[in-house]
Amino acid sequence: MLQGEARNQVDRIWEIFWTGGITNPLEVIEQFTYLLFIKQLDDMETEKESNAVMFGVEYHGMFDAHPEYRWSHFRQLGSPEEMFALVADGVFPFIKTLHPDGDSAYAKYMGDAVFKIPTAAMLVKVIEGIDQLDLAGEDSKGDLYEYLLSKIATAGTNGQFRTPRHIIDMMVDMAAPQMTDTIVDPAMGSAGFLVGAQTYLRAHYGDELSSDTKFAQHFHTAMFHGYDMDRTMLRIGAMNMLLHGVENPDIAYKDSLSEKNEDAGRYTLVLANPPFKGSLDAEAVADSLLSIAKTKKTELLFLSLFLRILAIGGRAAVIVPDGVLFGSSKAHKEIRRVLVDENKLTAVISMPSGVFKPYAGVSTAILLFTKIGREGAGTTDKVWFYDMHADGYTLDDKRQPTDASDIPDILKRFHHIENETSRKRTEQSFFVPVEDIRKNGYDLSLNKYKEIEYVPVEYPSTEELLGRIDEADKEYAENMEKLRGMLI
Repeated sequence: MLQGEARNQVDRIWEIFWTGGITNPLEVIEQFTYLLFIKQLDDMETEKESNAVMFGVEYHGMFDAHPEYRWSHFRQLGSPEEMFALVADGVFPFIKTLHPDGDSAYAKYMGDAVFKIPTAAMLVKVIEGIDQLDLAGEDSKGDLYEYLLSKIATAGTNGQFRTPRHIIDMMVDMAAPQMTDTIVDPAMGSAGFLVGAQTYLRAHYGDELSSDTKFAQHFHTAMFHGYDMDRTMLRIGAMNMLLHGVENPDIAYKDSLSEKNEDAGRYTLVLANPPFKGSLDAEAVADSLLSIAKTKKTELLFLSLFLRILAIGGRAAVIVPDGVLFGSSKAHKEIRRVLVDENKLTAVISMPSGVFKPYAGVSTAILLFTKIGREGAGTTDKVWFYDMHADGYTLDDKRQPTDASDIPDILKRFHHIENETSRKRTEQSFFVPVEDIRKNGYDLSLNKYKEIEYVPVEYPSTEELLGRIDEADKEYAENMEKLRGMLI
């Protein structure tokens, strides 16, 4: 989340939109994002030009034909009316046609984007406000977007809230994307998980990406898939991926739970934080999902979906509300049984309830599993549980940074999980054999298996306590006498 002065600056820009007549929060976010995108394009171009000079190579950029479309150019124009006309009639149509592939996600969802800032005076104020924003850091745009979403009263209801970057990074690190993976987020939002995955792949396979033509082609056109039902999210997600250098990801409008979604066995890695609640057209839900768990609960239906769309051997790192772990309905029990007995459930990370504040205070967990698709060899033999107490931020609505974080310990232990077998259930992480899980009705809540070590406490005898009371009474009486003497 944004902190301090940056938050105040965003509030002031929000007020400019509001007083200027744009009062729909999602429209504010859209217009804000368009202008940030335009500025970041210029920032990216400046960096590429500097690198070209440093390495002594020739560089032809996106603004060569229209240098006047650069943020650094038009923001210097002396006339507000001239700036407004240039942005509305030149810059904005330009960014809508940036991608040469008319079928690309970017072209598809930017095609119906509308520039809604009504006056030159308002545009000047917003541009000046954005120029003053300190958005240094890899995830600054995500932090800004997260704070904007916190202003939407329905954010927690409709599921339109961003998974914190440090949680995404932890999950991606645990899932460890590979060069051959085909990655999907069926409830994409602003594409945070896909951005996290591409960042991981660049860090671990950067040399291969620049030298292996086959891998580069897969990376830019076939590796990343994201679906959502909100065109605003699709536009923001497409911009987000383009800004992070993924040329043509598969980002599409799709009701992932509907019968029209025919994906099956298509992906090797699912990274997702699906909606925990919200509207659901029960009649449109695919029968193949209901066959696993007959329910209207979206969190259970998404788990069914993950199992359907994964290829055999495919992995998943997904967030679920705690109710999935211990719910007593037939659907809850069956989806957990399928995860344990027909697939390989590797880990359950229990997260503290404040992770998703200020949007929601619900307790959540991360599930990591591999699709096996049948009972028998290779399915779950034991499950690793971790009790996360802290994630590096306070667990209240403010979410201020703190020094306390279990994430480094989680990653260290998970990547050396073979060393965890000797851990006791009184510790923060431990294994539970699958037989114990079956005996407990496939309950996956950590507290079902965690053991509390009670330390005996010795209390003073009654006689000693009465003696202390007598001493306290005596001292009180003496002090009262001294006080009375001072008042005479």
